[in-house]
Amino acid sequence: MSRLASPQELFPAFYGNPAISALARASRWTVSGRLGDDVGAKGKAPIDMRALLDIGRVRGAWSVGDQCLVMLDELTAALPNAANAAYYLQAAVDGLMVIDVEPDCPAEIAANLLALPGLLYTETSMSGHGYHLMAALPDNFHHYGGASSKRVLREEHGWYELLLEHWVTFTRLPVHEDTWPQVGRQDLAAAPFASIEHLYASLASRAKASPSACATMVGTDDEAPEIRGGEQIVERTLEGARPRLKRLDDFGGDRSRWEFSILGTLFREMRRHLVVVGFRSFTTYSSSDQAWLLYKAALETIPSRAKHVERRNGRPFLLDRAAAMVAANAR
Repeated sequence: MSRLASPQELFPAFYGNPAISALARASRWTVSGRLGDDVGAKGKAPIDMRALLDIGRVRGAWSVGDQCLVMLDELTAALPNAANAAYYLQAAVDGLMVIDVEPDCPAEIAANLLALPGLLYTETSMSGHGYHLMAALPDNFHHYGGASSKRVLREEHGWYELLLEHWVTFTRLPVHEDTWPQVGRQDLAAAPFASIEHLYASLASRAKASPSACATMVGTDDEAPEIRGGEQIVERTLEGARPRLKRLDDFGGDRSRWEFSILGTLFREMRRHLVVVGFRSFTTYSSSDQAWLLYKAALETIPSRAKHVERRNGRPFLLDRAAAMVAANAR
């Protein structure tokens, strides 16, 4: 009987790569998979690997760390036939970032990115037509204050993005050999980007400080508090805001931007009712109260997706987004 090849034998360029090895001992590894029948083909999410290994339960990873995630060796031993290996990248900690090249990126630009000197690891992405390119943080990484709080720096057309604090689903599949001849013909002196520093500067220089950076300024309890007049505020907010809510198509399918737009519309509407209801009930609403009320309104308007099971700053993802909105608009 023939022996099945190990993951290390099937994907030597991945498991033998020094950059991947540098990440291997961080407890931020899992797999990306479907959480239920109602999750669409594009609805895969990072799995709570601890729950899967300990009690056989499949659920979304709710924490970044060893409460949910494992080291790469443990993941490989437990699930040797896994279709992918997902890692939560933290650029500031790991010293690495990933250039995520989308399938619709023009071939000449993709070739330029693949030809950049200093790439430490390259692979074909999940679509089979894009790429993941890993590089060390450039020397100018801290030169752009507006970019320091970003999780992702996205090119204006969506052709590629720099992942700084984000899930990366590694396929471990090498770039197809037919791609490299075009890459080798690149004249970096005439190309849009001659270096990782140049690429980073092109995106980071246009980045504005993210509201995420001030989300922690708004504290929230572990459970929703009793807020006087809260149900009335949420009801009036939804009634007034719904006719003005943008559609996903208005943001080119970018769900993160769409959701933050919805939060902004809800918050602007909610502020009117905070004043009116608060005046009538002699109540002043704290920033925490506002975040909880905005969160409740958001749950009524934003369709659930796999990312919402994640936790940010110790609370549900959308509650943290609501807190960021409140903090960004604090007077």
